[in-house]
Amino acid sequence: MNANIIGFQAIDPLIEFNVPGGNLPVYDGNPANLPTATEFAYFPGLELSMFQRSAIGVLNIAQPIYAGGKISTGNKLAALNVDVKEHQQQLTEKEILLKTEQQYWQLISLQEKQKTLEKYELLLKDIRKQVDDAFKSGLIIKNDVLKVQIKQSELEANKNKLQNGNKLATMQFCHTIGIPFDSTLVLQETIDISQSPASFYTNSEAALGNRTEYKLTGKSVEAAQLQTKMKTGDNMPTVAVGLAGYHINMLEEGAKNYTNGLGYVSVSIPISDWWGGSYAIKEHKIKQQVAENTFEDTKGLLILQMEKAWTDVNEAWKQIAIMKETTIQAEENLKVSQTGYESGVVTLSDLLEAQALVTETADKLIEAQTQYKLAVSKYLQLTGRI
Repeated sequence: MNANIIGFQAIDPLIEFNVPGGNLPVYDGNPANLPTATEFAYFPGLELSMFQRSAIGVLNIAQPIYAGGKISTGNKLAALNVDVKEHQQQLTEKEILLKTEQQYWQLISLQEKQKTLEKYELLLKDIRKQVDDAFKSGLIIKNDVLKVQIKQSELEANKNKLQNGNKLATMQFCHTIGIPFDSTLVLQETIDISQSPASFYTNSEAALGNRTEYKLTGKSVEAAQLQTKMKTGDNMPTVAVGLAGYHINMLEEGAKNYTNGLGYVSVSIPISDWWGGSYAIKEHKIKQQVAENTFEDTKGLLILQMEKAWTDVNEAWKQIAIMKETTIQAEENLKVSQTGYESGVVTLSDLLEAQALVTETADKLIEAQTQYKLAVSKYLQLTGRI
């Protein structure tokens, strides 16, 4: 729909008539008598001028009823764009959720390691008491006391390092979830590994439809197909119906103004650009094929990604079993070393080493459990379940 108003002032009238005067034969009803008429009427002549100044208003309303399918295709493209924006937002949300869960389990891991360190600290205090008493009694030399002191200093350094790491991890977690940092924040949860990998498994082909990346790539193919249709529509006839009306004001006193209107149907057929348009259509078809090939490649990569995530879950689960067994062995070794030390057959250095090994294996078990939780979270995310 459009409206136009035009006003003009011409140097001379746009329409001028000058009819000379003279005697005109009187018509008696018989055309044959005109050449030999005997009676005449005098005509004084006529001078007429129009449109030296006027104002013209035009209103035109047109509605395309067929545009080579471009109207419906354009609507589909608009709806497709909305879907793509929603999928992109979902993808961002999932990435943030996964990042948050990774930070959460990392914080839990640090808290569990602090508990392990506290147990080791108690063991060292107990050993320190024993060696101090033994040294006072003259049963051991000063060197043994120094060995325990060195271990306690190392423990204090590791404790401080762990506390700083926990503080930074807490700050990062608070920032991610959007709450003020609280140095006293403690997550009330332990690392639960009661569910085996089998409880999380799903078929990769079946899970493919849940992946946002898969849906987005499919939308790219759909968009390429619609773009091809749009370009094809550029070379199709366009049919429209419309109404037009105009009003002419002569801007002169006593002059008659004119108002009129009409309805019309227009058919537009592109001719001059047909040759170039055919090449443009071929170009879009090539882009469409590229999008389809990319879709197939992405499908294969997503399946491979899910299979890799499933392998990581199983490897993490096996690592937990290995570290559990190692932890049991380290604890048994500490008991034997403690008994041997009290009996005088095991040195203090061996006892301290056995204690350190228990702490080390306990930390590695915590890391293995944390990695399992993270691997499960990643697998659930990659199979479209979180």
